[in-house]
Amino acid sequence: MPGLGVVGIQWGDEGKGKIIDMLSRYADVVVRFQGGANAGHTIVAEGKKVILHLVPSGALHEKKYCIIGNGVVLDPEVLKREIEELKSLGFLKDDRRLMVSGLAHLIMPYHKKLDVLKESKGSKKIGTTGRGIGPAYEDKMGRMGIRVVDLLDKKVFKERVKENLELKNFLIKRYYKEEPFKIREIIKAYDVYRKFLKRYAKDTSAFLHRCIEKDMDILFEGAQGTYLDIDHGTYPYVTSSNTVSGNIASGAGVPPSSINYILGVCKAYTTRVGEGPFPTELFDDTGKRIREIGGEFGATTGRPRRCGWFDAVIAKRAIRLNGVNGLAIMKLDVLDGFEKIMVCTKYRMRGRIIDEPPMGIEEYRECVPVYEEMEGWRSSIRGIKSFEELPVNAKNYLRRLEELLQTKIDIISTGPERENTILINLYFRERRSA
Repeated sequence: MPGLGVVGIQWGDEGKGKIIDMLSRYADVVVRFQGGANAGHTIVAEGKKVILHLVPSGALHEKKYCIIGNGVVLDPEVLKREIEELKSLGFLKDDRRLMVSGLAHLIMPYHKKLDVLKESKGSKKIGTTGRGIGPAYEDKMGRMGIRVVDLLDKKVFKERVKENLELKNFLIKRYYKEEPFKIREIIKAYDVYRKFLKRYAKDTSAFLHRCIEKDMDILFEGAQGTYLDIDHGTYPYVTSSNTVSGNIASGAGVPPSSINYILGVCKAYTTRVGEGPFPTELFDDTGKRIREIGGEFGATTGRPRRCGWFDAVIAKRAIRLNGVNGLAIMKLDVLDGFEKIMVCTKYRMRGRIIDEPPMGIEEYRECVPVYEEMEGWRSSIRGIKSFEELPVNAKNYLRRLEELLQTKIDIISTGPERENTILINLYFRERRSA
């Protein structure tokens, strides 16, 4: 049973990149199982700041297999650029260790255009990145998508593009009053990507099953966060895929029995990018202070993130949804200088106290956080290597989170670098020493 899944339990941007990069040291295989280039993992490795959108974080370590699973919607332009950048930085030296599922769906130029048009001309803005993720998943579910394996067959690819453009161009030209696409231009542009993807396209599910049989350690890398999940998030202000751990098996092409530990990642406070409800959001100088100290700007878009206090209501539900076994608490150091720190333990809605997030989006907007006040530690925790060395109030804060969430903390991040981490329990390492 070699599988460890890493998922975010807030609205994404929890710091999964650093955790996955660190865990990749102990894993044999790293798999991305959902999402697309709308997610960005920021990692500081060997003194270099690297932002990954599609390539699994294991690429920053030698001799690791990196898999882009069938549940990902793949932008070949972004992937090509990302691989070239990684190689220029001295990473990803062995091409044979990077594999792309032939069953992964492609993001096409019309997906990006429709994404932008819908967001800019619609009455209700979701706050998408404009990367074409939503329209690509729409085509996948509507059985109109084009997969990597389809691109590799010139005849099939041309037929699928032609079928798609009949509908897409009608919509772009007649409804949005924009210039339609020419089939020959798309075919020509993707000829380059056919040659490029041919070396990476594989039956990744079969490969992963062989890895399972060999009892290799597999790390499953999630993108976004639980409350951006298409089913369980703050719909419609969500992404277009299932971000929860239940999608690991489907998005990677492995049996659920191959995943036996789920690590939930969350910040020591809460952030969100884009539109949608956010009960603990701070609109005052405290929110600005958290954003500035934490460098809270989107890795993909550069947009400033909305910031607020830790929300134990959403975190506790996310832990149940994902079957989280242990937690990684990120960016604890951002709270170093605060005299008082608040934790949301419940909501007040329509005159009553509730301890579960509501289902309806309008009800969500009416939720007022009920806070518990805690003393800050007002000293730097950078460089601290063990839980025992932390200031008393920092330990009290973490213990209170464990109590509220009824889940143990495995990892504590005290800064952006790999070494700024307190390891209490590390599944792969513990498994190998058992």
